[in-house]
Formats: sequence, structure tokens, C-alpha cells
Amino acid sequence: MKKEVISTTNAPAAVGPYSQAIKVGDTLYTSGQIALDPATGAMAADDIAGQAEQVMKNLAAVLAAAGYTFDEVVKTTCFLADMKDFAAFNAIYEKYFVSKPARSCVAAAALPKAALVEVELIAIH
Repeated sequence: MKKEVISTTNAPAAVGPYSQAIKVGDTLYTSGQIALDPATGAMAADDIAGQAEQVMKNLAAVLAAAGYTFDEVVKTTCFLADMKDFAAFNAIYEKYFVSKPARSCVAAAALPKAALVEVELIAIH
């Protein structure tokens, strides 16, 4: 099966040796997105709500670059630096994932660039 690397300047460039997303057949696998502003490379906010919003914008850009939408997402994996942010994160998350894909949400001891949240997803056409 053919593998296609997905890349867009509308989302932050990878901060390591990986792709923003890989498409295999009708399935898209994104790398985790943190709240980096793609224009500046800086963290877009210092609170969970602001970071979650930027993460969703970054994911939307990667999805769009591959020709997908949030409605086609079937699984997300969410990492929070502090589970105390769970409710505030969910308030932002539910605005974007109205189709309610399967999800895992775990606390991480640390995230890249001291981010408060990171989200990766799988989408299928």
C-alpha cells in the first residue's frame, strides 16, 4: 500500500525527525500537535484553553492538507501535562470533535517545549 507524507506550512514544522502526518490508503495518522504558532514557532498561549485552541487549529491545518475534516477522525490520543486541566481541555475539545471519536487522554510527565497539551489523531475517509 502506498504511503504519502503530509506536510503544510499552516501547521508548525516538526520539532524532530518525523512527519506532520502520514496517509496510508484512506487512513491518516497525524503526529502529536502542540500549541506552536506556525508563523512564529512560539507557544501560542500559556494557559490550557489557549493552547488547546491552537492545537486544534494545527490539527485542522494538517487534516485539510490531506483533504480530511474533523468529522472523519475516528481516534484521538490526548496528553495533558496536568490532569487538573482535564475539564478545561474537554471544553475546547468538544467544540472540534462533535462526532465524538474514540479517545485516550493521559497525563504526561513532560511534553515537548513545556507544552500543556498534545493531541494526535487517526482519520479515515
